[in-house]
Amino acid sequence: MNKSTVTTPAEREIHIERIFDAPRERVWKAMTESKQLAQWWGRGHQLDVEANDLRPGGKWRFVEHAPEGKFGFSGVFKEVKPPERLTLTFGFDGMPGHESINSLMLEDLGDGRTRLTATMIFESRKDRDGMLQSGMQEGMDQSYAALDKLLAA
Repeated sequence: MNKSTVTTPAEREIHIERIFDAPRERVWKAMTESKQLAQWWGRGHQLDVEANDLRPGGKWRFVEHAPEGKFGFSGVFKEVKPPERLTLTFGFDGMPGHESINSLMLEDLGDGRTRLTATMIFESRKDRDGMLQSGMQEGMDQSYAALDKLLAA
């Protein structure tokens, strides 16, 4: 099973790396097409994709229906460069006013696998640490495990 590596290389930054056992174009589609996002993004829970306007300036909004309640996430796409780069703002309804800038890079490893490199930049160290303490890595790993299942199907 592939695991995510999470590091904090700078005061306001989280860096994530993970390998997916699927070609880059397949991973890109799973990460950007609403129907596929709904199958994995919310830790495998029901996910409403309320907006997914995949273009610079386009808005996105997802609502996860988990046993412990509903969780809303939203932002704006800043850069969309298929199938290799996506930059967006990321906000959580539970922490209004504390958005991060997330950059996702997909690298074709040439053997049918794809490396995801993600960088999250926060407004402050406090915001970064709050994200780390929120259970972000556990939730991300659950979502990526659901993505692995989708990619294998």
